[in-house]
Amino acid sequence: MIAADISDFRALAKRRLPNFLFEYVDGGSFSETTMRRNIEDLQAIRLRQRVMHDVSAIDLSTTLMGKPAALPIALAPIGLAGMYARRGEVQAARAAEAAGVPMILSTMACCSLEEVRAAASQPTWLQLYMIRDRGFMRDLLARTEAAGVDTLVLTVDLPVHSVRHRDVRSGLTGSQGVAARLSRMLDIARHPAWAWDVGVHGRPHILGNVASAMPAGAGLAQFTAWVGRNFDPSITWKDIDWLRQHWTARIVVKGVLDPADAVDAVAAGAQGLVVSNHGGRQLDGASSSIAALPAVVDAVAGQVPVLMDGGVRSGLDVLRALALGAQGVLIGRAWAFALAARGQAGVAQVLDQLRHEMEVAMALTGQTDVKTLDRSMLQ
Repeated sequence: MIAADISDFRALAKRRLPNFLFEYVDGGSFSETTMRRNIEDLQAIRLRQRVMHDVSAIDLSTTLMGKPAALPIALAPIGLAGMYARRGEVQAARAAEAAGVPMILSTMACCSLEEVRAAASQPTWLQLYMIRDRGFMRDLLARTEAAGVDTLVLTVDLPVHSVRHRDVRSGLTGSQGVAARLSRMLDIARHPAWAWDVGVHGRPHILGNVASAMPAGAGLAQFTAWVGRNFDPSITWKDIDWLRQHWTARIVVKGVLDPADAVDAVAAGAQGLVVSNHGGRQLDGASSSIAALPAVVDAVAGQVPVLMDGGVRSGLDVLRALALGAQGVLIGRAWAFALAARGQAGVAQVLDQLRHEMEVAMALTGQTDVKTLDRSMLQ
């Protein structure tokens, strides 16, 4: 298949990945209503076609959280990306660096922060969950600083792990008895290319950033159980004060949908926000990210940069978010599908595809600079 858009990469990823991994990255929570709304609400926003404007020079460069970026795009944190392709986070980091955009490494990455930083000269942002063990947290923050990272993306919308029916049906979560393990082995056997690339040559299959905190094992089988035991549901805005005792660089808060929470985050010291519903993987029935974006932008009134993630599937979607006040967008499933399909080359192709789509859409809306887009370009 020749991949022309994100849906094609999704189809390729579905062919290549064992079912339990594809369902993990493709699925949402409960009935997946919010996950669908993320896409549908973006696509429902109409752009104004404008003509007879000089669009011979289009500038897609911008600043994301104080740093220059070639595109108003960053790779969102994706857990277990090292299971989609051999040392997947490393491949994605190299593609992001070549495209001139940031990558946010998940706490739940297979490749450790140190491994990813060794593979790319551009500092990676680190996504952070609050873990009950504050001693481990201090050690992780020290490692992060030593690796040259200057931006923490604190994810606040996962105080508890949500209900994800697809993961139960696929055998990734729920009963892990003999029948479930046998089903997973058969699933892997039906995907020999993945088994050879990742299963055999992609080892170790561990969660590199948290392995030291998982004495019972840091592999896929222990993943969701460890998350349930160790993510801290008592987190409040006061925990940013604790972070500040051990981290002096930038803190961005990800997972804000409500304007009141946005105001509280800024008051607590957040230096950036990401409007996000965790890709529809947490509270089903919540607002889509794009529907929540304008009110959050208005609430913070330019005090901090605002990014958005959720449902971005094209360059048109990027422009829609920028027009509604986002400084940039994060792409998640888009790069995960591409990584699963074709590794680093797939991620690079998706970023180039988004760049081209943005250039075309800007020309047809009479725009020349992504830094000046506003609501006037929308119907």
